[in-house]
Order: sequence, then structure tokens, then C-alpha cells
Amino acid sequence: MVFKIFKKGEDQKRKEQGVFSRLKERISKSKEGFIRQMDDLLLGKREIDPEVLEEIEEILVMADMGISTVQKVMEGLQREIDRGDIGDTEALRNHLKGKIKEIFLESQNKRTKEREHRPHVIMVVGVNGVGKTTTIAKLAYRLKNQGKKVLLVAADTFRAAAVEQLEAWGEKIGVPVISQKAGSDPSAVAFDGMEAAKAKDVDVVIVDTAGRLHTQVNLMKELQKIRRVMGKRVEGAPHEVLLVLDATTGQNALSQAKTFLEATEVTGICLTKLDGTAKGGIVASIAHELNIPIEYIGIGEKMEDLRPFEPNEFVEALFED
Repeated sequence: MVFKIFKKGEDQKRKEQGVFSRLKERISKSKEGFIRQMDDLLLGKREIDPEVLEEIEEILVMADMGISTVQKVMEGLQREIDRGDIGDTEALRNHLKGKIKEIFLESQNKRTKEREHRPHVIMVVGVNGVGKTTTIAKLAYRLKNQGKKVLLVAADTFRAAAVEQLEAWGEKIGVPVISQKAGSDPSAVAFDGMEAAKAKDVDVVIVDTAGRLHTQVNLMKELQKIRRVMGKRVEGAPHEVLLVLDATTGQNALSQAKTFLEATEVTGICLTKLDGTAKGGIVASIAHELNIPIEYIGIGEKMEDLRPFEPNEFVEALFED
């Protein structure tokens, strides 16, 4: 019995190490993009002079960390240098890592806690092309593997083949999908989804929504209408609004986020395609400027490559050699 317990612990340890190694591997472009540049800059240097700080600031800006976020980080570092807390470049690197963690942790305080409502309704928003529908499938797959009874609602009735795409994913992962024909009223589909969720005693409902209509104004009004319809059928719905953003679009992702924030109360961010960008600073920029928790990150094509965002783990993977 003792041997089994030990083996189970060892298996869990190996599993955690494997997950961490995969995260390091998948965000390697971001490591090369700015962590490696910073390490090359600091190599062989001991003293911290204004030129070193200026170059670090430039590296962070080029990594898409955003001007206001970089300013916050650099001002914090300067205060610690002035206090004597940072005496050499190695300490500078460690304190920089700490500052980036702080940015994430500040926004993560708002993270959605336990899903107490039943059915718990997650409304997913985002422009076309960010990987929204695939993210929904990965999230449904993850929740199903946790023992949840999941239902998908295909309320993106405007994009060609969007309904069929979600239905195909539902069939693949074994999760039912509520849908109507393309061009149907999205709110009517959402209504049907809420009714089905209550009738089938579902744990979690994930609602896909349109990423583009004829005008941006129409899109935002449609999202507000869907919210109202769902809230009338299920108390408090939607309980989460997950905004999907494409990390490879950099600062454009921030612009998209601000547009959606004007129309609906976003509770969390899912940042996709993080394995495809060398500008990993966008993660910190989004956390700082939006002050909305990053709930999930996408680091690959596999179903298991959608994972909860853990600030400490992410920053350690980013900075570790």
C-alpha cells in the first residue's frame, strides 16, 4: 500500500512536470522574443545604468507589452533601485519577473470562482477568426472530462457554416448542440438553449455568438439582446462572459476587447494562439489595461491545449532557461 501511494505521488509529479515542460515549449517564441533579448543584454553586466534600463524598456515595448504597462513596470523597478533593493542585473531580472507576476495577480483577483449556478451559463464573444468556436469545443471537452453535463448553443447564426462547425465539434466530443438553421434569430436559439438546459438538467451551457454583423453597432445590440433573453429564462444568466482574443494580433486584440466591453460585461479573457506569437508581452498588457482576469490560454491545436491561466506558472515558464 505504501508503495502504491508513493507511485501515485511520483506519477502526479511527473505529470505536473510534463505539463510545465509543454507550456515552456509552446511559449518558446515569446521567450525568444523578449526574455532571450533581455538576457543577452544583461549577459556579463553587473552594474545597472540608465542605458540598460532604456534598452529593457524598449525590449518590453517591442514585445507588445503596451506603453502604460511598461511604464508601470519600469517605474516600479526604478523605485526599488532607488531604495537599494536592486543592486545588480541578476536582481533586476528577478524583480522584473516579480513585477510581471504582480500585474497578472491584480487582475486575477476578479477571477470567476466556483460555478454555483445550475445551469451555469457561459456566453462566449469575440470577432471572427480568433478561434472562438474551437475554443468553445475545447472548453466543453475540458468540462465534460471533469464530469460536467455540458450543452452547446449555436447562436452564431450569421457566419456561414458557423452552426455546422459547432455541430461537428459537438458530435466529435460527444456534447449535444442546440441549433437552428443559418440566418435564424440568435436570441431565439439562445432561448431554446436555456429551455433545453433546464429540461435536461445540464450543469454548464456554453453559448456561441456572432463575431461580425453588418455593422459593429448591430453586433453589440444583438449581444445585449441575447443577454436579456437568457437572463429571463435562467436567473443571473449569463454567469460568465468569456471574450476570446487572438494573441498573435497584439495591440489589436486590446482594441477588440474595448469594443466588446462597451456592449457587454466581460468577466474573463481567453487568449488563443499563444504558441504562435513572439510578442508575449501582450498577455501582461491585456491583464493590466483591461483589469479583467485571463481565465484560459490556448497553447496549441490539441483539445488539451486549452488550459487555465496560472500567473505564477506562466511567468516561471517564460523566464526559466
